Amino acid sequence: MSLWARCGELEREGTSFVTVTLTEVRGSAPQEVGAKMVVSLEGLEAGTIGGGKIEFAGITTAQELLRGPQSPPIVVSWNLQTDIGMSCGGEVTLLFEQHSQENWPIVIFGAGHVAQALTRLLANLKCQVTCVDPREDWVSRLSGVRGICHPDPKDLVSTFSPQSFFLSMTMGHAHDVPILREIARHAPEAPYIGVIGSEVKGIKIKRELRDFGVSDVFLNRLRVPMGLPIGNNEPWEIAVSIAAELLKVRDE
Repeated sequence: MSLWARCGELEREGTSFVTVTLTEVRGSAPQEVGAKMVVSLEGLEAGTIGGGKIEFAGITTAQELLRGPQSPPIVVSWNLQTDIGMSCGGEVTLLFEQHSQENWPIVIFGAGHVAQALTRLLANLKCQVTCVDPREDWVSRLSGVRGICHPDPKDLVSTFSPQSFFLSMTMGHAHDVPILREIARHAPEAPYIGVIGSEVKGIKIKRELRDFGVSDVFLNRLRVPMGLPIGNNEPWEIAVSIAAELLKVRDE
C-alpha cells in the first residue's frame, strides 16, 4: 500500500496521524531528501525516513505531537551523532505535519435505499460512519464508509462506542426493536438514537420496547421519525433531512 493510500485509510477511520518529511540533509544520512513516513499513536503506518535510531526519534516526536493539541507544522534539525546517537556525522531537517481527525462516530443499521444516500452524504463530512446489514449485496453498494455484513446486526451493538450516533434504518420495526434493545443496554445515553419511519411506527416500536422493560427515559430520547421536517419522501431528500438533524444535534 502506498503512503498516500494509507493516509486516506487513516482519515476514513478517524485516526489522527503525522507525516514526517526529510527536507534537508547535510553530510551523511540514511535516506535522501524527500523521504517520508506516516505515524499514528500506534506507531509507524507507512513509509520510512531511514530506519534505526533516526526513525525511532521521528516516531517518538510525532507521537508526542499527537498526544497534545493540534499544532501547526514544525521543523526539527538533528545532528545524527550528538542528538540521535548515530555513528553518522551528518545533520537532517525534518518537517512534522499533524493531521487530526474529528471523533464523530456514526453507526447505521441497515443499508437500504435511504442509507445508501445518507452514507454518501456523510462520507463528505468529518465523521466516521459504519453501516451494518445482513445483506451482502446491499453492503457491497456502500461507498466511502465502512460496511459490515453480519447475519445478526444486534450482536455488534456492544462493539461500538457508547458515544456514537446510532441510526436504525432496517427493513422494518421487527428488525429495529432487537437493535434498539441492545442500544438501550449498551449506550442508553448515546447523543443520538433515531429510527427511520412514521409516527405510527414510532408508537408501535416504543410500545414494544416498553413491554421489554426499556425505560421511559430512553424512549423519550428515541427519535421516530428521525430527521428534520423538510423535503419529501424521496431517498435523497430524506437523507438530507437526517444529515441536517445529525449536524444540529452534534453542534448543540
